Amino acid sequence: MRSNPLWMLVGLMFSLLLAGCQTAAPQKGLSAAQIQVLKQNGFHLNDEGWELGLSGKVLFGNNADSINAGSRGDIERIGRELLASGIDKLRLEGHTDSYGDADYNRQLSLRRAQAVAQVLRGVGLREENLQVIGRGMEQPVADNKTAAGRQENRRVSIIVPAP
Repeated sequence: MRSNPLWMLVGLMFSLLLAGCQTAAPQKGLSAAQIQVLKQNGFHLNDEGWELGLSGKVLFGNNADSINAGSRGDIERIGRELLASGIDKLRLEGHTDSYGDADYNRQLSLRRAQAVAQVLRGVGLREENLQVIGRGMEQPVADNKTAAGRQENRRVSIIVPAP
């Protein structure tokens, strides 16, 4: 029996279309319900996965790595909701403004990320599922020339990595 070239071409195009759909979705592995939880908590999809920049929720004072009580409650709530939806692997990236020594700022940003990790461990996330990184002043989200911009850059990002 001979194959029809037209059907072979249609089959090839269909296969390529399906392959393209499968590789283009960074949220692969997350359910619709999990994605909804992420969106409801302010996470946004980017190349790294789903990210929540806590600059608007957890602000650190100049040269500070402690979390205030109100922000602690927000982090606990987010952690509980992520756990309840089955999301238990996170990357926490601490950041600083541009003032000070680069090595010092990297350590300060690491302490900030560790402070958020401690709160998340308190609601049940396992330490081995939390990757903690200090980025220092490498990735500002606002202009460091203004007080508001510097405050915005003193943050921790919570990232649900793309699988």
